[in-house]
Amino acid sequence: MRRSDKKILTTHVGSLPDPADMSPPLEARVAEVVRRQREAGLDLINEGEYTKGGDWLSYMDGRIAGYTEREAAAARPMLTRGKDREEFAEFYRYATEHGTLFFTGSQTVQMRTKRPHYVCTGPLAYRAQAELMREIDQLKAHVPTEDAFLTTTAPASLEVYRSHNEFYKTDEDYLYGLADAMKVEYETIAKAGLVMQVDDAWLPALWDRIGMQMGMEKYRKWCMTRVEALNHALANVPEEQIRYHLCWGSWHGPHAYDLEMKDFVDIMLRVKAQAYSFEAANARHEHEYAVWESVQLPAGKIVMPGVITHSTDVVEHPELVSQRIQRFAKLVGKERVIASADCGFGGRSHPQIAWAKLKALSEGAALASKALKYT
Repeated sequence: MRRSDKKILTTHVGSLPDPADMSPPLEARVAEVVRRQREAGLDLINEGEYTKGGDWLSYMDGRIAGYTEREAAAARPMLTRGKDREEFAEFYRYATEHGTLFFTGSQTVQMRTKRPHYVCTGPLAYRAQAELMREIDQLKAHVPTEDAFLTTTAPASLEVYRSHNEFYKTDEDYLYGLADAMKVEYETIAKAGLVMQVDDAWLPALWDRIGMQMGMEKYRKWCMTRVEALNHALANVPEEQIRYHLCWGSWHGPHAYDLEMKDFVDIMLRVKAQAYSFEAANARHEHEYAVWESVQLPAGKIVMPGVITHSTDVVEHPELVSQRIQRFAKLVGKERVIASADCGFGGRSHPQIAWAKLKALSEGAALASKALKYT
């Protein structure tokens, strides 16, 4: 993973707004989103997840053999469950009716509240090498390898809509079957020389859906089992090519029952990765930078805190961005901080707002670099 002793590097989480005009071929759209990232001043960039159709979960539909799509049971979709939804039911009804939980606008790819229900009915096997190579080739055609990252998804987050198993003897066998299938994707990205970001938003976000009923001790154990499965899948990928992203879900809601970072940070650090990306700029989680006053970041590791957020349309002042970066730099060391965003912007923020925020990120990083005496 690229590091710098000259300035605070900048990146983002992966998903970027679709262009207003979707008619050009994919290659042209990728070239344009790369140009805009450079124009915004970002250092570590990707293809905006355009090659994935802009969705971190549904791009995997059809990529793994062994599933049968069926009608979901009567239970509500996971995204529409949880203590937050119960406590703020009136708000969620209003937001759903008015379409404000996500930015929908005129984008081709909309954020999905309902997804296909998959049942494991046979041995799981990865079967999307051609699609994956298209993603890799499109990114490498426009971005030097040392600056590029490509996103993928953790087994725990894929499991949410694939939780029914009729083939493997135990749930753990099934989980590791899914991990073995994803192992192919992870190793292919690594062999291409790219840094890989593993997205795992559902792991902490399931707390108010299933974790509260389990209790903290059992839920933490449940999470660790899934981290171990992820690490199994990452066994042959060099640590320096892995960045791990978690968040608490990107919908514009209260998030009053999010799992606290202090209860999850040790689990996050057990993931085999060099860099850890997490929300640190929104009103629910900004205070949690203080966790690093008592938690020691292991040697050789990097944090990529969000210092701009998708959760508000207010564009952060570069001075605020700089202050946020400096907090982390003082706690873990300036050479171990890469400035990032809370979550992806595609389907979450108006394109004008998203790009203005990314510019503020770069401007704030420049201010922080100066304050931290890089320049």
